[in-house]
Amino acid sequence: MSTVLPASDSSFRMDATTISVVGLAHATSHFFQLLLPPLFPWLATEFSLSFAELGTLASLFYLVSAFGQAAAGFVVDKVGARAVMFGGLVLFAVAAVVGSLANGYAMLVASAAIAGIANSPFHPVDYSIINQRVSTRRIGHAYSAHGLSGTLGYASATLVMVLMAQQFGWRTALSAAAGFALCVLAVAVIFRDAIDTRSLATAHAARHDLEPGQPIESRFAFMRQPVVWMCFAFFFVITFSNSAIQNFATPALQAIVGLKLTVAATALTGYLVFSAIGQLAGGFAISRQWADPERIIAGALTGSAMLLFIAASGIAGGTATLVLVMLAGLGTGVAGPSRDLLIKRATPAGATGRVYGMVYSGLDAGLAVSAPIFGWMMDHDLPRSIFIGAGAAMLISMLIGLGVGRFVQQRAA
Repeated sequence: MSTVLPASDSSFRMDATTISVVGLAHATSHFFQLLLPPLFPWLATEFSLSFAELGTLASLFYLVSAFGQAAAGFVVDKVGARAVMFGGLVLFAVAAVVGSLANGYAMLVASAAIAGIANSPFHPVDYSIINQRVSTRRIGHAYSAHGLSGTLGYASATLVMVLMAQQFGWRTALSAAAGFALCVLAVAVIFRDAIDTRSLATAHAARHDLEPGQPIESRFAFMRQPVVWMCFAFFFVITFSNSAIQNFATPALQAIVGLKLTVAATALTGYLVFSAIGQLAGGFAISRQWADPERIIAGALTGSAMLLFIAASGIAGGTATLVLVMLAGLGTGVAGPSRDLLIKRATPAGATGRVYGMVYSGLDAGLAVSAPIFGWMMDHDLPRSIFIGAGAAMLISMLIGLGVGRFVQQRAA
């Protein structure tokens, strides 16, 4: 005899399943963003590669992902998010296998390019599924879990890949990564009903095409809306702050306050931990509607920027400056779910995949552009500019976010 769950329990279980599968896939995409970089010491020795050649692999990944992400949104809207997610996970496994079989730089380039293609659809896929399948009252928690899963993917990639390479060799580490992608694919297939958006998309199309003689809007019409490009600019700029902290916080802290390498290296870990805590808090903030999303973004990013400006001055001393950099992650984490909700409200009906693909391509574009800029600053003995630049990027992003919020409010009125 079967037991019928109350509607509320059934809704919770469906939402939880959807959020879990999407979160696992998102963590996998972030894991594969760091597929090769943790192995650079081994790859440099194996193939006699320079730092410039190794850095090109990372830039190539993000450039391919940026261009692919803008295009992937159209595919998501056409064939559904689930099939595209499956394809991305398969390509991640292919990228890892190609890397594990590499006999020179060319195959590493191919591995990075394939991984970039695989990574490109995940933001339009994830947000199409979340926005269409998760109930409104849990959307904040879904955004929070989504952001947190990405952070965990980043954090685990370096640890897992380095440990595997140390114990079994870098080729085995890449082979294991391929196996991991296939395991995630198996989970997604098993719970495929929880991430299916095809029937929802068909229903939406039917609602919008009932009137006879109604002209079909161009699939590119969303690109004429200034708010879409404002959202793109938000992501492009905010990525500069993340790039600065992730790539150069350690040497900058060594230069500004004289911290030892082992101590300064904990800055990124602490930043990510506080960012994760902030993402959880940010999800509750928008679920409980404590404030409009753009106001939450403004307060959180302004607070983080001020902490980084103080860190840049070095007046707080060594350990305190380290803590300030770590705490700055709290504000960026709090802003994350509100940022996602704001973009959802700015997205034209029926264009979720396309808008998220275009907007989130700003992340990859920013990562590809910003790292060389901050690297130039460090090469020219400007360590304080790392934190000043990161804080400035947060403030500029905050202003753009306020502009997006004002546009959404005017359209709703």
